[in-house]
Amino acid sequence: MGVFASHESVSGTISQRIGAVVETSPKQCYREDTPSARAMAARNQEDTVLTHHAEAATQTAAEEASPMPSEFESAGADALLERILSSLAEDKAEEVVTIDLRGKSEMADHMVVCSGRSSRQVAAISEKLVERLKADFGISSKVEGKDAGDWVLIDAGDVIVHVFRPEVREFYQLEKMWLPAGGTGKAGSQA
Repeated sequence: MGVFASHESVSGTISQRIGAVVETSPKQCYREDTPSARAMAARNQEDTVLTHHAEAATQTAAEEASPMPSEFESAGADALLERILSSLAEDKAEEVVTIDLRGKSEMADHMVVCSGRSSRQVAAISEKLVERLKADFGISSKVEGKDAGDWVLIDAGDVIVHVFRPEVREFYQLEKMWLPAGGTGKAGSQA
């Protein structure tokens, strides 16, 4: 039994030593109570504090650099909306609904939802709108879904445009999510 007791004390000592070793990389080990371990912990804490302060300074600078929308930006969004509506009218888009998103969403100031009679017309409406926005405003719009022609999303910055085939529009009923309660989805309506 004396041999067994000494074995326990030896294994206890080994486990204490193993517990005190912290591995930092596959090639390097050091003890927690050494000066280099304390220095490493201090550097890590300093890095964390400096990173936090740098992120806070960057966020503050970004907030100062992008103030609230001015009247000029709002006028630009309204001019963009008018050009989009005239383009849709020129290309005979149907059931055009304009939804004012100011105060409801940060993604855009306006959303326009309209329909084309076929996949070919939906693609043509979208293509012409993107070309006109590039020519008139220098805006390179982001376009999704043009190849399929069922639902095309055009992100023109301050105005988001959805061009649907009628069946797809009826299925998703996108404008009903954004219209106020009791609002109608009639052609040319504005929310």
